[in-house]
Amino acid sequence: MKRLVSGIQPSGNLTLGNYLGAIKQFIALQEELTDTEFFIFIADLHAI
Repeated sequence: MKRLVSGIQPSGNLTLGNYLGAIKQFIALQEELTDTEFFIFIADLHAI
């Protein structure tokens, strides 16, 4: 099984740009790559 790790650092609240630019793409990848385990995170100041 493959693994994919990715994250985004939003500049504030979730916006349409965040959704279309990153989150929607992550969802599409999960549906396309069924043999891959996904670890996707949203980093904030507490995570850095």
